[in-house]
Order: sequence, then C-alpha cells, then structure tokens
Amino acid sequence: QVQLVESGGGLVQAGGSLRLSCAASGRTFSNYAMGWFRQAPGKEREFVAAISRSGDNTYYADSVKGRFTVSRENAKNTVYLQMDSLKPEDTAVYYCAAAFRPYSRNTRVYTESNDYNYWGQGTQVTVSP
Repeated sequence: QVQLVESGGGLVQAGGSLRLSCAASGRTFSNYAMGWFRQAPGKEREFVAAISRSGDNTYYADSVKGRFTVSRENAKNTVYLQMDSLKPEDTAVYYCAAAFRPYSRNTRVYTESNDYNYWGQGTQVTVSP
C-alpha cells in the first residue's frame, strides 16, 4: 500500500502559477504510474495529467495541455504538477493518484480514475479573475 500527500495548493490570480507536489510513502514508488485529477464544486472528478512509471511518457487533458507539466522524481518518491497560465476554470480540489502496475510497460500512462488504486486527500487550488 502507498500513502499519498499533496501540497502546494492555494489562491492565485489568473495568469499566475502554482506547483503541486505529491509525496508517496510505502512501497517502491517506481512501481506506480501516477496521475492528477481535479474536482470542481458541483462537477465530477476529471482527469488532468498522467505520467508513466519511468517518467518518460506523459499525457494531458486538452483543457490543460500547454499550460500544465507533470513530472516525477523517483528517488524522492514525489510527483509534481507545474501549473502555469492559470485560469478561473482551473479552480478545483486537485488529487494525486497512484496506479500499481509493476508488470506493465514502464512507459504506459493511465487516464481513467478506475485505473488508480490509491488517492491522496486533495489540495485546493483557487484561481481568482
């Protein structure tokens, strides 16, 4: 089992930047493909970004492509989400998620919430106009 703790959320003006971090504890971090999801008030949780176990492959939702960057440092058991050019519609609780896939290709990414076994508690991101 792995425990995930997000940090880095907060209040920022439109056009600003935030960097979210997700620290993992427990089993071998490189066995997990990682993802970021978000949920705005009154809306369903949606996929934001994913990164493969190796970190060599990433995938983004169209709504954040070109503005957000996902990365990971396996030696630090941490995944990041760099968010630039933030918009008010990016306001949401952001969740880090881990998919235990030790036998899959280490370049594979996962975009469905059902693919993920473990979730963090979430961190609030609020973007003011």
